[in-house]
Amino acid sequence: MSKRHSAKYKIDRRMGENIWGRPKSPVNQRSYGPGQHGQRRKSKVSDFGLQLRAKQKLKGYYGNLTEKQFAKTYDEAARRKGNTSENLIGLLESRLDAVVYRAKFVPTVFAARQFVNHGHVLVNGKRVNIASYRVKPEDVVSVRERSRSMALVLEALQSSERDFAEYVEVDTKGMSARFIRQPELSEVPYPVKMEPNLVVEFYAS
Repeated sequence: MSKRHSAKYKIDRRMGENIWGRPKSPVNQRSYGPGQHGQRRKSKVSDFGLQLRAKQKLKGYYGNLTEKQFAKTYDEAARRKGNTSENLIGLLESRLDAVVYRAKFVPTVFAARQFVNHGHVLVNGKRVNIASYRVKPEDVVSVRERSRSMALVLEALQSSERDFAEYVEVDTKGMSARFIRQPELSEVPYPVKMEPNLVVEFYAS
């Protein structure tokens, strides 16, 4: 098992939730935490513990971002006008790897990061290989011509495992997607409940 896959499944087990809604998640068979003490009765979690868990879950969902990357995104969300938690979600969803994932060009957020890093993606016709690149409204993200026959891409587009997001307009035949706008929390198709308000409390405390 690759490091990416083991990291992905570790996050699910640690959270006790199937955070990507995937049928293969180990949580579907074992809802308790990993390790020899995973089945112990859960004690009451402190406010800090709830905030930390909310941060780890949101950070993990986007391909287990580094703490530095995630904190930088939070700082930008806090600087912007409006609701910081909504700004945070909008910024995370406008990452290039997130848009590639929402467009269903690949099956997982981990694959999306790798797909971008390996140069398979164009933004407005120009190759971009930085997963954290900020996609702007009306930008068109597409799969390079030579990459469109990859089994990974074809299987992901045909999968009924998840739906397209309303804020990404996808042309499956042309393998391109137009990023319409940064979404609000209520519009993002998370399979589990995300609590960015607790993430804001974590950094603000």
